[in-house]
Order: sequence, then C-alpha cells, then structure tokens
Amino acid sequence: MLDALTPAEWEAIRLSLRIAGFAVVASLPLAIAIAFLLARGRFPGRTLVDGLVHMPLVMPPVVTGYLLLLLFGRRGPIGEFLEETFGIVLAFRWTGAALASAIMGFPLMVRAIRLSIETIDGRLEAAASTLGANRIAVFTTITLPLMLPGILAGMVLSFARALGEFGATITFVGNIPGLTQTIPTAIYTYTQVPGGEIGALRLTAIALVMALAALIASDALARRVSRRMLGQ
Repeated sequence: MLDALTPAEWEAIRLSLRIAGFAVVASLPLAIAIAFLLARGRFPGRTLVDGLVHMPLVMPPVVTGYLLLLLFGRRGPIGEFLEETFGIVLAFRWTGAALASAIMGFPLMVRAIRLSIETIDGRLEAAASTLGANRIAVFTTITLPLMLPGILAGMVLSFARALGEFGATITFVGNIPGLTQTIPTAIYTYTQVPGGEIGALRLTAIALVMALAALIASDALARRVSRRMLGQ
C-alpha cells in the first residue's frame, strides 16, 4: 500500500505529522498550567475559564476556523501585529494549521491532565513539604511524575485530534497541496473528483493505522510509567 502512495499523498502525510507534533508540543506547557489551575485553583470566574477551554469541543469547527481567520488573518488585529512586528504569517500557512489543530485538541489535553491531577493524593505532597521540600521540588519530584499518565494520554488524544482536524483547518488555512493540505483535506479533495475513491481509501487506511499506533503507544507508555512509579 505504501508503494502505491503518490508524492502528493506522502507530502500530506508528512505535513499532517509535522502539524500534529508541533501542535502538541506547543500547547503542552499551557495545557499543564491550565489543568493545574482548574484542578487546584479556587478563584472567581473559574467556571468561565473552564467553559472557554472546552468551547472548541461544542462549537462547529468551521466557526473556530472563521474566528481564527478574523483574529489571525493578515487583516486581523493579532495577525496584522504578528506580520508587521515579527514577520509571522499564520493564515494559509502550515503554522496556521498547527494553531488550529492545537486549539481543537487543547480541551482534550487539558481534561486528561486535569483528571490525572485530581487523583493525586495530596498527603504525598504535604509529606514532602513537611520534610523541607519547597513548592518547586514538590512539583517536580511528586506532582509531575504522578501526572505523567494523564499528560501522555492528553498528548496522544490531542495528537490524534490534530491528525483528524478538518473544519477549522480548511477554513483558516485552506487546502493548498504541499503547503496546508493534510490527510483529511486530501481525502476530501479525492472525494470531489471522479476516480478519486482509491486515493481516498489509501489515505483513510493510513489515517486509521496512525491513530491505532498512537493509541497503542500511549497505552504502552502509560503502563511503563505506572510500573516505574510502583517500583516494579
């Protein structure tokens, strides 16, 4: 099957992996901070913050893409500032696709990490503090290791969501072969042309294999981390 892939299909696969990987890595630090804030913080507007974080899950992806276009397009307030100040253009670029994918996968990452934080026994952190560890030491030696399964799960969920992102991406960055065309948009293109069914099936099979591999890898990593934490 791999031998039958065209250069354009290979490019769509490479671009999808690049976008998904960049989206996960770039959003991970913020996701950890937000998840920790929602799990441990008690402040006015917490429910509002929680709702805003999960908004991409309930809004149509096209609406998210259109809002990104309004804000980060070349004539948008943020997009114009980035272009004039740093020369960064997001609209109709692969970096814009990474931004859209990161936003769509962000709620899944935050939720997984937050659930992991909420299961941590606070007595372990309190004991470490009693023994003289400062907050940074407690976080790095106790909290963060116990969060790892949730972090891994969140990263995989976000990665898989990024690989399958379509609506926000095509609205914000279009479907430009070699530049912004990912696996989902390439499949969509194939479905719009006569005789494109075979190409669509090839990319669909690749997408299924990649998603399954990500889930298996996530489970294996989570099990390995759990065994290490238990000293096995």
